[in-house]
Amino acid sequence: MNILPFLKPVSGVKTSAVVLLSSLLLTACAMSPTSPEGSENVRTKLTQLQQDPDMTNYARVELRDAEAAVELAEQPVDNDEAALAAHRVYMADRMVEIARAKGETRLLEAERELLAEQRDAARLAARTREADRAHAEAESARSSQAQSAALSAREAEELQRQIDTLEAEATERGLVLTLGDVLFATGSANIQGGTNRNLEKLVDFLNQYPDRQVLIEGHTDNVGSAAFNETLSRQRAESVRQFLINRGVASRRLTVSGYGFERPIASNDTATGRQQNRRVEVVIENRE
Repeated sequence: MNILPFLKPVSGVKTSAVVLLSSLLLTACAMSPTSPEGSENVRTKLTQLQQDPDMTNYARVELRDAEAAVELAEQPVDNDEAALAAHRVYMADRMVEIARAKGETRLLEAERELLAEQRDAARLAARTREADRAHAEAESARSSQAQSAALSAREAEELQRQIDTLEAEATERGLVLTLGDVLFATGSANIQGGTNRNLEKLVDFLNQYPDRQVLIEGHTDNVGSAAFNETLSRQRAESVRQFLINRGVASRRLTVSGYGFERPIASNDTATGRQQNRRVEVVIENRE
């Protein structure tokens, strides 16, 4: 600050006084107080924190206290108060660091809480999905069981209808269809034409249930020799077997036996009884 141009000497006598006054003013200007050393650096650190949204959110009170400490540290002091200025700068710096530490600690705590909440939410979602999946599987199983039960019921109804149509008898051995002697002429193993209605029903049933095995057993009365009747009963059973094969029933499903008069179902002492004994029984084995 140069004030000499503004000072006009009024006389030669007063020149020395003017010079002295100018010197004192220059010295005063040179000694005008400034902010203590280090306060600018502390201000910079505080400003950085104040510009950080996380710090302003989690260390609001500490930043306010730090601001007050920095403002105090920035106040000029006399030369003989250098120690006081240094102390204020130090305290302001500590307050800034405390604000930083508090903000970072609270930020980490908030992040941990958020992670914990997310983890709990993920676990809950996983348990919910697992419960939903188990519920869906249970519902599907119940639905499948209901459908299976309904299907089984329909199958059972259809089977019974077929059995009724076939006029077969349910036994421990399976379904037994008895073909009377009207199929054959006396002493013959050839199936007579126009008498095979029951055989056609049997073909329909066997084609509808292709997994069932069939036993074809021939039987006679006791008229004639045992050898003759055994041969005749087997030949008649073979004729039924061939009839079924000709209608598309697989031969591997059909087994033939001839028992002659060994297994009568009525007395051979009467004509009616002997007629009942002359028969071919078709046994449709139960499915395992």
